[in-house]
Parts: sequence; structure tokens; C-alpha cells
Amino acid sequence: MKIAIVTGASSGMGREFIMQIADRFNGIGEIWAIARRKERLEELSPLVPVKVRTFAIDLTDKSQLADLEELLMKEKPEVKWLINSAGYGKIGGVGTVNLGDEMGMVDLNCRALCAVTHMVLPYMSENSRIIQFSSAASFLPQPGFAIYSATKSFVLSYSRALNEELKKKEIYVTAVCPGPVKTEFFDIAETTGQIPLYKRIVMANPKKVVHLALRDSMMGRPVSVYGTTMKTFRLLCKTVPHTLIFRLMKGLMKTD
Repeated sequence: MKIAIVTGASSGMGREFIMQIADRFNGIGEIWAIARRKERLEELSPLVPVKVRTFAIDLTDKSQLADLEELLMKEKPEVKWLINSAGYGKIGGVGTVNLGDEMGMVDLNCRALCAVTHMVLPYMSENSRIIQFSSAASFLPQPGFAIYSATKSFVLSYSRALNEELKKKEIYVTAVCPGPVKTEFFDIAETTGQIPLYKRIVMANPKKVVHLALRDSMMGRPVSVYGTTMKTFRLLCKTVPHTLIFRLMKGLMKTD
């Protein structure tokens, strides 16, 4: 049986990926939905025309990761899609966010993503796809969001290198780099601070971000960036000294 594995599946982008994969790809017979919140995962099955198996797993817990690895070894599924969308961010200067959250961002956004990718890769066949969730925050260091943006820079770099490594196996990796998206992400992020007004203005629709990400992945594109604003921001970060962009960002925050 061909399956898709989606982390961060209980809400936001992960949940939206399950909806669209189930709707758009007839060859997928089963979706493994992974997240910590069991009750939210159980809501998924009636919503999609594909069997959804739910796994309440904390990906930062080594013993629970080992359980996932053991399950893969036992069932040996053919994985056609791996969507790593589990992650979170906390707004605030370094040292103002509690240490557990600062370390937790690195553990979930980077270490868990690498671990799941490593575990699933042996079960991926030719013409399979991996989507790793990075962010437009990866394009530029983000004062006040420093650790989160650094984790997403890691994801972007890792994903692009992995894409090159796996081309010979015909497995394609796409790093998705959206700007702000209207999901529960900011409910968590804003428990320690408030996002600037200019980010609220450019918030994207998650359905559109996921639709583009799947299309870009099928086209073999290594990076998916939704919207003219974020594409312009990416170009700006490549061509303008970051010190100048920092000044501009400070000016925009003063006008909020």
C-alpha cells in the first residue's frame, strides 16, 4: 500500500496537507497522521475519503520516536509523501523566552524533522516527494524571533542539500517557505509577544499555500514561496545588505 506520512497533522498546515493529499492523489491508500493531540487527530478520519491512521506522538521524545521507527520496520510501507510540518515559534528576544521553549524550537523544528526524515527515507520509492516546512523567516535573521528564524534557515539549507543527494534515487525534496499564514501557529507564538502589524497585513490563506506547495513539489522545485510579497522579500534578502533591511523593519515596527 502506498501511504503519506504527515507530522504536525492535528492543525494548521499539516491538517490542510492531509485534506488536499486525500483529495488530489488517488494512489494514496492510507495517510499516517502524527501529532501530540490525540483528540484533534481523531477528528480527521470523517473528513477525508482515505483511511487515516492516527499516532499521538511527541516527536521530541526519543522513546516515542523509537516507537515510530519500530512501526516502520514492522510494516515496511511504501511512502510516497513525507510532509514534515511539525514545528512552532515563540516571539521574544533571546533570554526573554523560557529556556524550555528556546530549546524546544530547536528540538522540534530541526532535530525531530531530521529524525523523521532519516527513519522514513528507506521506505520511499522512486518518484516520491518530501516536503519540509521552512519559512520566509529563513531568508533573513529575525531579531525578536531569532531562534525560530535560525531553525528555519537550517531546514531550508538541509532540504536543498537533501534534494541534491536524493535526485539519483528520484526522490524530490521541496522546502516550503511561506510568510505569515492564518493558522494556530500565531496563537502559540503570541503567548510571549506580538507580531508586527505589517506581518498581519500579508497573512496568507493556508489552503492556497498548501496547494502551491504540492504543485511545486510535483514539478520538482526545491523551494516553494507563496505570494508576490514573499517572493519580493526573498529577492530583497538576496540583494540588499541585511543591516539596511533591519533598519527598515525597525521603522515599520515603530509605525505599528
